[in-house]
Amino acid sequence: MKSKRPWPQVEITDKGERALRGGHPWVYAGEVLSAPDAEDGELCDVVSLKGRYLGTGFYNSRSLLRVRVISDNANDLFDEAFWSRRLNYAVDYRKKVMGEDYDCCRLIFGEADFFPGLTVDKFGDLLVAQVQSLGLDKRRDLLFPLLKGILEESGHKVRGLFERSEGALRGKEGMEERAGFYPFEGTPVPDSAVTNIVENGVHYRVNIGEGQKTGFFLDQKYNRRAAAKLADGMKVLDCFTHTGSFALNCVSGGATSVHAVDASQEALDIAAENARLNHAGDKITFEKADALKWLPQQAANKEKYDLVILDPPAFAKHRGAVNAEKGYRDINMYGMQLLNRGGYLCTASCSHFMPREGFEHAVHAASLLAGVRLKLAEARGQAPDHPILMGVPETAYLKFYIFQVV
Repeated sequence: MKSKRPWPQVEITDKGERALRGGHPWVYAGEVLSAPDAEDGELCDVVSLKGRYLGTGFYNSRSLLRVRVISDNANDLFDEAFWSRRLNYAVDYRKKVMGEDYDCCRLIFGEADFFPGLTVDKFGDLLVAQVQSLGLDKRRDLLFPLLKGILEESGHKVRGLFERSEGALRGKEGMEERAGFYPFEGTPVPDSAVTNIVENGVHYRVNIGEGQKTGFFLDQKYNRRAAAKLADGMKVLDCFTHTGSFALNCVSGGATSVHAVDASQEALDIAAENARLNHAGDKITFEKADALKWLPQQAANKEKYDLVILDPPAFAKHRGAVNAEKGYRDINMYGMQLLNRGGYLCTASCSHFMPREGFEHAVHAASLLAGVRLKLAEARGQAPDHPILMGVPETAYLKFYIFQVV
């Protein structure tokens, strides 16, 4: 490197260099050759064996992801103006791609928006954030007020931001867990983390302080709409219903009845409340059961459905999850067995460790075991507020398919 730069250098292997040049923003611990002056949570320059500049990112000696690269532009200064530009890019993108659905969407999607380990969802005038990287955790007092200012300057009030920086990953990154409303200067802290939202014309009561992830799964927004388009006049089974979003979309689409199954009574209570909000209580029945056990039991019964929806939690939570494909195969086989001939299967996988080809193979294997043929109607993914950054397969995690069973 020709000019002296203010950040320490981290030298990496040829393998690490190839990954960065291919567009991936992570440097793994095993790819670091030397990092003599790098400090945890602070910026460093990543260089090749020949000393060539490859990018600048956050270093963390406690993390398997030793460096999370945030820029490959040697002219970036990483000051307040830099972060403000990045936030504006992310917000402007959502306004464009989400249009009328911008009020409830994911504003920041980690690496896809070049904010490694940061997630921010917008639920009307409440935000919910999760920080899973030390570098951005140290800069939250800069980023959160900047984001609030950007939104309010464009006419979108921010009543509060609830931070849900929790989970085992924070411990691995050397951080304590943190949950609660962020104290914006001059803004009173909201007295409740519960808010009402409308998605696809369906009303929900969302508690951003509890439940899984940020309280509501925004990534399936348009997949729920696709399922609803099929539901008119149909008898529907919604497994892993969580808070009832697929079930309610199907009712809004004209389903004659929906049976919704989930293992969590807390989730079912919220789903029932959402059904009441939408005056759909007479169309939906709820059952507390582990769908993984419930499905094979029901497959032996004579009761059939016209539309079956399978949206399970991730079976493949790490690269070593060798039984994930079998798990997806089995639940899809049972789902197909519960369908009337000519009925429709909506099936999803939310794990980036299960590639699209592997999931398709599992579903096809399921059809052979079930003795049916599948006609592909749609192959879908996550909503565009969860953008896929090319070269970063971890950002392409959600697979959603609609098949007709013939």
